Amino acid sequence: MNLDAIELRRVRLPLSSPFRTALGTETVREALLVRVETGTGEGWGECVAGADPFYSSEYVDAAWLTLKRYLAPRLLGEPDVSAAAIAPLLHDFKGHRMAKAALEMAVLDAELRAAGQSFSAFLGGVVDVVTPGVAVGIMSTIETLLDSITAYLDAGYRRVKLKIRPGWDLAPVEAVRERFGTDLMLQVDANAAYGRLDIDHLARLDQYALLLIEQPFDEEDLLGHAQLARHIGTPVCLDESILSARGALAAISLGACSIVNIKAGRVGGYLEARAIHDVCRAQGIPVWCGGMLETGLGRAANLALASLPGFTLPGDISATDRYFHDDITPPFHLDNGTIAVPTGPGLGVELLRPALDAFTTQSETLTSADR
Repeated sequence: MNLDAIELRRVRLPLSSPFRTALGTETVREALLVRVETGTGEGWGECVAGADPFYSSEYVDAAWLTLKRYLAPRLLGEPDVSAAAIAPLLHDFKGHRMAKAALEMAVLDAELRAAGQSFSAFLGGVVDVVTPGVAVGIMSTIETLLDSITAYLDAGYRRVKLKIRPGWDLAPVEAVRERFGTDLMLQVDANAAYGRLDIDHLARLDQYALLLIEQPFDEEDLLGHAQLARHIGTPVCLDESILSARGALAAISLGACSIVNIKAGRVGGYLEARAIHDVCRAQGIPVWCGGMLETGLGRAANLALASLPGFTLPGDISATDRYFHDDITPPFHLDNGTIAVPTGPGLGVELLRPALDAFTTQSETLTSADR
C-alpha cells in the first residue's frame, strides 16, 4: 500500500470535568491525530502524548515535529507500506513510540477498512462487549470523592481506580471501603509518586483488599518494584515501566509485577500491545487496557484491544461522557456495565466532520514532495 499523503491534525477538546493526578490537573485534552491517504482510501490514528512531558518524555509539540521531520517522510518515500512494516521502517529513529504508534494505527485502519475487517477481528478479539472501569482523580475533599464515585456506580461502572499520591492515599481508600464495602472492585494508581522509602507506608494498603496498586515507583526502578512486591500483599501492576514485550517479560521474570497495564501508544502501537498481551498470557499474568484520555478514535482501538482473551481485568476505557461532553466521533455508551466493541471495518467508527473541524487548532498535510 502506497501512502499518497499524511495529514497531521491537532485538536483541543474540553474535558467534562477537571482530571487531577499526581502528575497535575488537566482541563482540556490536546490530541494529535494522523490521517493517511492511500490508493484505496484513508485511515486515522491518534497520538496519545500529552500537552506536556509529565507522563512520559513525549509531548504533542515534539511528536508533531518528529512526525513531520522524520517519520512521515520515511514512510512517504517507501513504495509499499503496511502496518507490520512501520516498526522496521522507523527503527532507526530512537524512541518516540507514541508518534510511531499513531502512524501504525492510521495505516492499520486504512488496511482493515480496505479489507473489510475490524480491529478486533484482526487483533484476535474474542468478545463483543468490554467491561470498563472508571478512573477517579484526586479530589478537593473526601466527601466530593465519595459523591463522584456514587455517581459512577449509579451509571453502571463496576470497578473504580483511585489516583493517589503522598498525602492522599490511606484516608480516601479507607473512606471508599467504609462507604461502598469490599464487594466494590477497587484499585489505586500512584503514577510513580512514591519511592522505596515508602514501602512500609504502602503496605498499609493491604488491609483494604485492593485489586492492585499501579506504578508506585519510578518507571526505571524495576528492582524497587520487585522489592515492594515481596513486602506487600496487594498485587503490583506496572504501567509506565512496560515499553515492549521484551520489557514485560523482564519485569515479570524479576518479580516486579504480577499484573500489567497495556497502553498501545506507550509501547509503540497495537501490534506490540498484542505481543505484550501474548507474553503475559503465556506467563499467566493478567492484563488490562489503560486509557490516555483518548478521543473516540483511540477509544475504539482500545475497545478492540481489550477484547483479546488475556484482558481479564476491567480497563480504563470508560464511556465517552466520562471525559467529554462532545467528541469527534459518535459517543460510546455504557450499557448494563459494558461497552460494545466496534465491529465495522477498521476502527469501526466514523468521524463527525463538523466537530473535528470545530476542535481543530492546527493541521498540515505532507506528501512525498516534502521529503
